[in-house]
Amino acid sequence: MLADNIVHFSRLLRGAGLAVGTDRVLAAIAAAQAVGVQRRDDFRAALGAVMMERREQQFLFDAAFDVFWREPHAQEAGSPFGLPIGDERDAHPAAHRLAQALADRARTGSSAPSAEAQRKQGSPEFRPAVSERERLQHADFQAMTAAEYEQAKHVVEHAPLPFQPVRRRRHEASPRGSLDLRRMVQRMARQPQTMALAHSRPRSELPPLVVLLDISGSMQRYSRLFLHYVHGLVRRHLNVHTFTFGTRLTNITRCLRERDPDVAMKMADELVQDWKGGTRIASSLDEFNRLWARRVLSANAAVLLVTDGLERGDAVLLARSAAQLHRSAHELVWLNPLLRFDGFEPRAAGVRALLGHVDRFLPVHNLASLAELALAMRSPAVSPASRLQERRPAGKPASGNNPCS
Repeated sequence: MLADNIVHFSRLLRGAGLAVGTDRVLAAIAAAQAVGVQRRDDFRAALGAVMMERREQQFLFDAAFDVFWREPHAQEAGSPFGLPIGDERDAHPAAHRLAQALADRARTGSSAPSAEAQRKQGSPEFRPAVSERERLQHADFQAMTAAEYEQAKHVVEHAPLPFQPVRRRRHEASPRGSLDLRRMVQRMARQPQTMALAHSRPRSELPPLVVLLDISGSMQRYSRLFLHYVHGLVRRHLNVHTFTFGTRLTNITRCLRERDPDVAMKMADELVQDWKGGTRIASSLDEFNRLWARRVLSANAAVLLVTDGLERGDAVLLARSAAQLHRSAHELVWLNPLLRFDGFEPRAAGVRALLGHVDRFLPVHNLASLAELALAMRSPAVSPASRLQERRPAGKPASGNNPCS
């Protein structure tokens, strides 16, 4: 009976966002049998020692433990023990996930985790059909349902890296490769009677990346998903500097270094003050060039500019700022969700001002486009004019649903 309850408790934790696998469940059962259930604090400490892997998970574990083990029937209530289900900004992000997991279990029964919880955690028990995966890959972020949008957040966190490791001039020690004469001489200086071979190879590392993300009203859905994509890059130790811009420029690099995606997004929400506002691309790029370019555009850093380019400000300033940014960056890549339209044409003044100063012009509107980004970045660059010509149907005028006309 105790083992069954621990299994159900692990499912609740998994649905709330903790990666509790079978190995940890077995370890929790063994720990509970070792310490017994006579003392509640010892039982809590034993389960927490084997089910948690980071200190940041303590809040979520304690809240789930209190709900599950003190009053098992309390999970059927709408907000057990004051855990918020709404969107209160002051609530801990883990409380939202736990409340949602409890609500899912109340709807589907406590004997098995809900499909929604499995999708959020990526549990191996949830295996969508091939057709569903195919549809999700090509669904536009703007047209996704709430459930599909939540599932897409988890998928983009594990999207392929956009760059391959770059070969540097400096070398590093290696078991095989070219002879490292310097290290061999140093070893012989310490031990003249021996001669040990030393080898080295060129060092390879991922290049730094700078992301300039448009968070205006027209870009809301795309920018939110792209932030999860960038967070996934940061978690995989890629050197990424992230800036948002709407009516002002904001550096959110430190926010995205938080490992928990919900905490990272909450910190970014509190720092950024111009979500879903207007767009001032020209002044934002000019501010980045003046205050940040020399600090972050080092070691051949590439820049991902994520915006629809619908600027109503000074097109001359925008072209001048984009040209300066292009000269400072190793590569300037423009990701535009408007490329999802067939026959897209650069008729807006802001689009034309930017288009002449970028190395690549790529779409970013669904999961497939993010996966193709990794392939496109590793292929020879195609000029924006050539890409637009390829996308235009042969012998046909531009599509009438072009939003830039």
